[in-house]
Amino acid sequence: MDEAFLAAATLFRGLSAGQIRAVLPKLGAREKLYLKNESLLHAGDVVTHMGLVLSGGVRIEHDDAWGGKSVFSHVGPGDMFAETYACLPGQPLLVTAVAAEDSRILFLDARPLISSDLQDPGLRQISANLLRVSLRKNLGLSRRMLHTSAKTIRGRLLSYLSEQALLAGGQQFTIPFNRQQLADYLGVDRSALSNELSKMRDDGLLSVTRSTFTLHSPLEL
Repeated sequence: MDEAFLAAATLFRGLSAGQIRAVLPKLGAREKLYLKNESLLHAGDVVTHMGLVLSGGVRIEHDDAWGGKSVFSHVGPGDMFAETYACLPGQPLLVTAVAAEDSRILFLDARPLISSDLQDPGLRQISANLLRVSLRKNLGLSRRMLHTSAKTIRGRLLSYLSEQALLAGGQQFTIPFNRQQLADYLGVDRSALSNELSKMRDDGLLSVTRSTFTLHSPLEL
């Protein structure tokens, strides 16, 4: 396992390579490979282990009773999923985790991290890091709520694409969703989304090739 990669992940930040090697067995670490579109976790599962993406990516989805699907987020290399449920024993998952591409996942038992007596300094550091992960996830949910608060599809697209440009530090960026996944994330119909993107392109607001967008400033119109 790539210790340099783990050391750069938020969950293990602040730990030396030796500390990481020592703490992995205490967390029951096990690595698994998933193929694209394979489910990792299902809604209704009760879990004790959280996942860390080593390579590939994971979509967090929700299916309602009528067959509707919403995409909550995309989890990339170095990021976590299912950590909240793993730290709250007995709480069934409300979402499904699906491999967005062929992916390697490291599963870690969260129970040692929620002990009332954390004597191991490595575990204490990971527990503190896990809090940072949870706070960042809450920020991501707040962002999605911001994007979906707009009443029109164009408003939702403008909100989301503006955020992606800000995060990328430039007008050109690649999003982690295809058209259907973007529609699910924004809570709109795929055909209506594609139609609105075409209108925005015709209006000179953007250029798009698959999942790569270039936003045009007013001076370029």
